[in-house]
Amino acid sequence: MAVRVLALDLMDTVLRDPFREALEAATGCELAELFARRDPEVYPAFERGELDEPTYWGHYAAAGVTVDPAAFHRVRRAGTHFLPGMAELLDDLAGRVERVTASNYPVWIEQVARDHLTGRIERVLASCHLGARKPDEVFYTRLLDAVGAEAHEVLFVDDRTENVEAARDVGIDAHHFTDAGALRRWLAGRGVG
Repeated sequence: MAVRVLALDLMDTVLRDPFREALEAATGCELAELFARRDPEVYPAFERGELDEPTYWGHYAAAGVTVDPAAFHRVRRAGTHFLPGMAELLDDLAGRVERVTASNYPVWIEQVARDHLTGRIERVLASCHLGARKPDEVFYTRLLDAVGAEAHEVLFVDDRTENVEAARDVGIDAHHFTDAGALRRWLAGRGVG
């Protein structure tokens, strides 16, 4: 059966991810200090949709870290842009395959989609929608359910090796993203593009 869906990680695959610099700008702290002080389970819970944004920021306050969410979002939005060749690749795939996101990302993905993905992605799906994060197998099974496809009908692309391997473990053909040119060649080899 032909490939029907291209599931793409978003940050550092389609778009540049400015999260770390935005967090430093919002707190005035270096990442090493922030990561030493915060509960490591809080951000994954936020990405799975288990926490709302005020509760997420509240965890920093509880750890003694002052956060300026407006500064965070200002830097995050200013630093988010397409990686070289990816906007053109998505445009070239229009009408050939259903383009969907498949990201670990919190509710901010809705704004990212409005700013960058309109007309380039048919469906926006992330960990906050699926209630699971990559590389958990549940993420991939829920992704397949959400797009209404069998594993062999989906191609998956991610910049993290562990996420690519996890997709393959559930039967999804997957590509480790390095750049748009390599991705184009991989897709062409699978009859897409």
